[in-house]
Amino acid sequence: MATVNRKIREFSDIDLLFGFDSVTNDVNKKLNENAIKQSIKNLILTKNYERLFHPENGCQISSLLFENIDPTTISIMEQSVRTVIDNLEPRAQIINVIINEAIDSNTIDVTVEFIPKNSVNPVTVITTIERAR
Repeated sequence: MATVNRKIREFSDIDLLFGFDSVTNDVNKKLNENAIKQSIKNLILTKNYERLFHPENGCQISSLLFENIDPTTISIMEQSVRTVIDNLEPRAQIINVIINEAIDSNTIDVTVEFIPKNSVNPVTVITTIERAR
């Protein structure tokens, strides 16, 4: 029986910390799950109207940080995160979005569980949203 050699698609993005790779003399890369994690964090932390020429790209979760936290607000936050990832991150298939609020420290922890398109293993990314000043 012949074996089939299928190449698994690899995802890559530049590292947003702009670290320098001394071997290639180039900016470091993020690969596969790490690239998707970085992209999801970036999408969640981007506010609406923050990107020039694309005001629709963003998540409204930061604007809900100081609202009264109740089941309706948490549902709106979860839906906002799902919408931005579904619309702008085609490499990830969302499994679950969990919002945990820390009222005392005025922060929100957003946990996103997803499966990368080139894998079958679920990956979790946790992003903390807090007051800027």
